[in-house]
Amino acid sequence: MITFLKSTYAHWVHDLSPFLWEFPGSWAGWGPGGIRWYGVSYLAGFLVAYLLLIQANKSGKSPYDKEQSLNLMTFQVLGVLFGGRIGYAILYQTERVLEDPLFILRVWEGGMASHGGFIGVIIATIWYVRQSKQGFWPVADLIATIVPPGFFFGRIANFINGELWGKTTEVSWGVLFPGAPGFAEGIARHPSQLYAACLEGLAVFAFVQWRFWKTNVYVRTPGRLGGEFLVAYSVARIIGEFFREPDASLILGMSRGQFYSILLAIAGIFVILLSELRRSKKATL
Repeated sequence: MITFLKSTYAHWVHDLSPFLWEFPGSWAGWGPGGIRWYGVSYLAGFLVAYLLLIQANKSGKSPYDKEQSLNLMTFQVLGVLFGGRIGYAILYQTERVLEDPLFILRVWEGGMASHGGFIGVIIATIWYVRQSKQGFWPVADLIATIVPPGFFFGRIANFINGELWGKTTEVSWGVLFPGAPGFAEGIARHPSQLYAACLEGLAVFAFVQWRFWKTNVYVRTPGRLGGEFLVAYSVARIIGEFFREPDASLILGMSRGQFYSILLAIAGIFVILLSELRRSKKATL
């Protein structure tokens, strides 16, 4: 059950269980087990993505019927899980992987990276479009419209888990996270997970849905929407990182999330320019 406790320091104390439903006792000797909110968030993200694909097909904006959409989602799930885990290990735990390569396989220790997930999704998309004999860029645009809900639910789960907390703050909505430094002294932190849910999830989702449904960019310039999504996500992530406590060493004075997002934004701009170049060449033929 989810509850909040009010602290003597006038800030809410984070007291949320990571379990939607916890099994009694230990689970096969591995400690507490049950249905975790983090797993539920992944399922919710994939379900919403699938429903969006179905709606796009009904509106003539997706070449995939229900069965093909389900197959596409299977590829996307594998891309997210493998890419997210490998990306986390390489981008955020480089030294640990070099010392212990099997760390990548110990998924029960936690750790996923959205930037690694991007790479996994791209690879999965390339794989599936070849299997389904469709063009990569239109499908990439389609994928861009279904990804943000996963970020929203994932960041909500991060908040419930009390992880990836924000920097210290004195704002009235600051939260006391038991696992964060300074908790015993009543030092509150930004609920940066919720900021990220709004920025990376809701704001980016609203933007790509508007571009997909209310403009002709999807038909006129295949690939551009995918590039715009990468830029929009990167901007949202960079803003959110200003409120988040870095969970790894800095790179050039920036958090790793900001540094990798700058690279992602550059990739997005390149995709936009490339899509416009292809459109221009096609128009002159």
